[in-house]
Amino acid sequence: MNFQQLRILRETVRRNFNLTEVGNALFTSQSGVSKHIKDLEDELGVELFVRKGKRLLGLTDPGKDLMVLVERMLHDARNIKTLAEQYSQRDVGQL
Repeated sequence: MNFQQLRILRETVRRNFNLTEVGNALFTSQSGVSKHIKDLEDELGVELFVRKGKRLLGLTDPGKDLMVLVERMLHDARNIKTLAEQYSQRDVGQL
């Protein structure tokens, strides 16, 4: 599991399960998005999306529960970057 897979999961929900739009938003191909989703589902051992053929229609219950954690993790990751930037921009010196 990696942050790219988590971003793809979040963006898939935000883009109403349109993988072409997800790919465009994240600067990757639709097939790349599909592969990340499949890899994440395989790693976790659960289906995250309700499907009809190849179309994604919504989130399964495990997918809904995971989204809560994904949002929190991605928010925390942004906070870590912000904190690091604040420290790196401080004037450093000794008296």
